[in-house]
Amino acid sequence: MDLPLPLISVSGTPRECGIAYGVAAADLIRANTASYMARFAAVAGIDAERSRGYGALFREASHRHAPRVAEMLDGVAEGAGVHTDEIYALNGRTELIYGAYPHECTAIAVLGERSVTGHTLLAQNWDWHPDQRPYALLLATHDELGGRVLALTEAGMLAKTGLNGAGLGVCVNMLGTERDCRDGGVPYHVLLRAALDARHLGAAIKAACAPPRGASINLLVGQAFAAGTPGEAIDLEIAPGDAGFLHPVDGVITHANHFETALSAIDTLKSFGGSSFFRAARARRLLGAGPIDEALLRRVLRDHGGHPQSICRHDEPDLPEADRAESLYSVLLDLDERRMSIAAGPPCTGAGYHDVWLDRTG
Repeated sequence: MDLPLPLISVSGTPRECGIAYGVAAADLIRANTASYMARFAAVAGIDAERSRGYGALFREASHRHAPRVAEMLDGVAEGAGVHTDEIYALNGRTELIYGAYPHECTAIAVLGERSVTGHTLLAQNWDWHPDQRPYALLLATHDELGGRVLALTEAGMLAKTGLNGAGLGVCVNMLGTERDCRDGGVPYHVLLRAALDARHLGAAIKAACAPPRGASINLLVGQAFAAGTPGEAIDLEIAPGDAGFLHPVDGVITHANHFETALSAIDTLKSFGGSSFFRAARARRLLGAGPIDEALLRRVLRDHGGHPQSICRHDEPDLPEADRAESLYSVLLDLDERRMSIAAGPPCTGAGYHDVWLDRTG
């Protein structure tokens, strides 16, 4: 399979999956962990000892509120030969560097009533620091309960954008509030994986909303149902101690990195500014009022309105190191087909999208 990044397939119990993943991607996981440990020190002033201390807090909260995800992460640490607390610090990277990076990513959900095929579709560009590109991979898991997940992630983490065997998919955007902190509960990326492990939409919403958390997160969640039953999508704007919900309008949801619901928390992006305040609205406008196919979604994800801080984000090397970002990968999910299409970013480069079907990942 000709893919723009590694695909690792594992099976077994959560711990067995974690160990196998850790062994298969050991070099990448160790390098990514070292990269983030250095970034924590350089950007947030958190040295290795303090990072491991925060990691221990994240591990405790994860075992309490998302035990199967925590078992897998413990296995990743064992398989890769990385200190367990450093693996949890890695998975808490959003908490440890909150406020230090501009919030990016643009996500889209399309219900069957608007899609040409009648399928439920999700799509997004994953925007992040360009130095993190070499550590991205696809992780496919098949657990002992029959659950299957395919996710784009960073080495040593368990999920970012992805879908599962129940036809449920998740896209993700960073958010920020004055409540965000480093030791407030289950890390952002653990919540994300717990939602992606859910067998139905209600369970995914509970997995994201119920645990205590220290970082704000936006999850765009959709699910394709049985034939003859239209799929559904919902956007979850989650802050420590509060959550807001957005529903499709004319069969579409678009979201960037600012809050659109009336939460009690203060959106810190309002005092930072940036392209988030036009990207989601622009994506909706570019989708138009007619039927939506994957070709149109790809054109929207390649859009350069507001370049370089556009939907298709481009790096600005002259910016301060902490402000740099670009679209590392672009992803489309057909939840009915259990198919991910992924392109190396920025997607305007013409590298092309590669299809990966969940049932063909081993």
